[in-house]
Amino acid sequence: MSKTLVIVESPAKAKTISKILGKGYVVKASAGHVRDLPQKEIGVDVNDNFQPKYVIIPKKEDIVRELHESAEGATLVYLAPDPDREGEAIAWHLSQLLEVPPERLKRIEFHEITQEAVRRAVNNPRPIDINRVDAQQARRVLDRLVGYKISPLLWKKIQRGLSAGRVQSVALRLICDRNKEITSFVTKEYWTLHVNLLKEGQKKPFVCELVKWNGKKSDLNNEQETIAVQQGLTPARYAVQSVKQRERKKEPAPPFITSTLQREAAGALNFTVKRTMKIAQELYEGIELGAEGPVGLITYMRTDSTRVAQEAQAAVNEFIETQYGKKYLPTTQRKGKAAKGGQDAHEAIRPTDILRQPDDLKAHLTAEQYRLYRLIWQRFVGSQMATQTLATRTVEIEATGTHKAMFRAADTRTVFDGYTRVYEESKDENPAEASQTLPELAEDEVLVFKEFLPKQHFTQPPPAYSEATLVKTLEEEGIGRPSTYAPTISTIVDRGYVLKTGRALNPTPLGLTVNDQMTQYFPDIVDKDFTAQMEAQLDAIERGERPWTTTMAEFYGPFLKSLNAATEEMERVLIITDYLCEKCGLPMVQKSSKYGNFLGCSGYPQCKHTYPLTKENLPAPKDRPAPGESCAECGHEPMTIVFGPYGEYLKCGECKAKRRLLKKTGVDCPKCKVGDLVERKSRFGRFFYGCSTYPKCDFSLWQKPLPQPCPQCGGIVVLKPRKRTEDIADCSNPTCDFVEGAEEFTGITPPVPELAPA
Repeated sequence: MSKTLVIVESPAKAKTISKILGKGYVVKASAGHVRDLPQKEIGVDVNDNFQPKYVIIPKKEDIVRELHESAEGATLVYLAPDPDREGEAIAWHLSQLLEVPPERLKRIEFHEITQEAVRRAVNNPRPIDINRVDAQQARRVLDRLVGYKISPLLWKKIQRGLSAGRVQSVALRLICDRNKEITSFVTKEYWTLHVNLLKEGQKKPFVCELVKWNGKKSDLNNEQETIAVQQGLTPARYAVQSVKQRERKKEPAPPFITSTLQREAAGALNFTVKRTMKIAQELYEGIELGAEGPVGLITYMRTDSTRVAQEAQAAVNEFIETQYGKKYLPTTQRKGKAAKGGQDAHEAIRPTDILRQPDDLKAHLTAEQYRLYRLIWQRFVGSQMATQTLATRTVEIEATGTHKAMFRAADTRTVFDGYTRVYEESKDENPAEASQTLPELAEDEVLVFKEFLPKQHFTQPPPAYSEATLVKTLEEEGIGRPSTYAPTISTIVDRGYVLKTGRALNPTPLGLTVNDQMTQYFPDIVDKDFTAQMEAQLDAIERGERPWTTTMAEFYGPFLKSLNAATEEMERVLIITDYLCEKCGLPMVQKSSKYGNFLGCSGYPQCKHTYPLTKENLPAPKDRPAPGESCAECGHEPMTIVFGPYGEYLKCGECKAKRRLLKKTGVDCPKCKVGDLVERKSRFGRFFYGCSTYPKCDFSLWQKPLPQPCPQCGGIVVLKPRKRTEDIADCSNPTCDFVEGAEEFTGITPPVPELAPA
């Protein structure tokens, strides 16, 4: 008996949809693209109107063969890849390969994988949208021309294995430009002056800040000026000049789009962009919910619109009224919109069923799936709730001594919590309000002076980009699209252009060198406005407003001139690093071989000294003894810590036996009292710290434990990195409030490279 064939992208999605459709349907997965431009040639005929040459991806030949056989015996073939340009292109490529008559071939799409959405899609098929296909094809050809024309030049002039890209090169330039701002920043000193005042009859003082001095804005540039102000107010009379109260409304953040989900997951959950999208994909494709079977829990996660379907809005309004009361409903219905330059092709990221509350699903989800689903669920519910009402009181206090000054204090209290009953943004996006509570004060009331609180400050450079802030900038500038943010960041890190230090993205010497050459010879490619205009043209192609070949022709002419000029003018470039040769003292340069990158002396061939680099392009640690580590084969002690292609390992100096190196933290496991806490890596590539006796003991921490115990409770103190301020040492005991600067607590300054800096 013949059946209907449904082709989706991923096996996980195929499993979910197969159970939804049931008998009469065969659901198979293409595992992404099945056809692409060839790997070993450019595959674009620039002399024949940029016609691409497509080939079956070598690893997909068996899949194509299986899909072809299934399509031959099917009464109908539904093409159901993701509802975006890439998905439309996959559907078109499949239609070219399967040789199915048009009347038997249909395109369907759904934005959530639920029974209702899938059934609705099957009942409403449509033709393949060739405009979407053309837009994807234009993007692919553009990227191929940029990559395959510029990359060989970078290989020849700088180093093997380099690449350039229409979006990745702009992202790299943003990071390099920010790095130049940071390194060229000139720190300036300034001071602030606060004063502790007391209401008559009370014991708890409150803090006020100096805002005016002798009728002008107070700018204190140094300690002498600050002391002069204090002397001018010693003694002084402090009286309340005005008390102003006002209410302000605070609107909830809209539902997530791709970029805001990535940013908030970074701030609230400490997830990388890549990790966030992987987990979101799992939630979208379907999770086994016991007897209910696999269910897609969220809508499509690649979107630039905060628009919400009417039925979803009605459902969440009913849920809010039932769960929290009618007063938590907004006075007017909230309407979403697309981001700047967005396509508005899909609605916002939201739960497919608002009644599936996170805690009810916890048993069916991994810890990471639960945390991300809870974030999406809370953000969506909060986005549809009433505004928060805050009451702010601002008090201005006049100080009169030999001079006059104005001080100001404020406090904020919540009148109505509104949406914050369910959701509040992470601190990175929503700075905390002032925490002090002022006493009741009246105009002309005289206050008691307690003490001055002068404080020295220094202006700070702009922070280095993190993944979250880079995504925010890419979105605001219209560079790339939701589907490109994660792979763009992965590419520039994997290429060695950028090094992640904590959350900060810092350019490496290689990245700075590549950016300098790209900026000099291909200014359009790395220009954010030019790239944003290209994205706008791709959107116009998708809307059917211009032929894709016209866009290609307009781009290729000027690009070819820049390429020819660069080929003639670009000279061989050395990647000078900050390290000196241990033998002759000359700067070391970064080089590459088939085994990877390494450092070589710039005095070559007179000096042939080399030094290995890690995967992060940092100098590899030197061989050193491992005290207490004995060889399991011959008993020789100590073994030697040796650096190899896959990192450090232990090697016996006698029998040459090798074994894995466990990086100890110097902290005993508090659970089993037997093992040590050692550094480990999760299956997602994230480092954590667990007991060395695992699986006998499963104790673990995400933050690095420090050897010194907590001076207050004796518990484990962990290192918590900070973006703008120094790292802190924080007690892991939730009932202990010990916190101190990491350097002060450990007495250890941040490590420096073993090689001498230039």
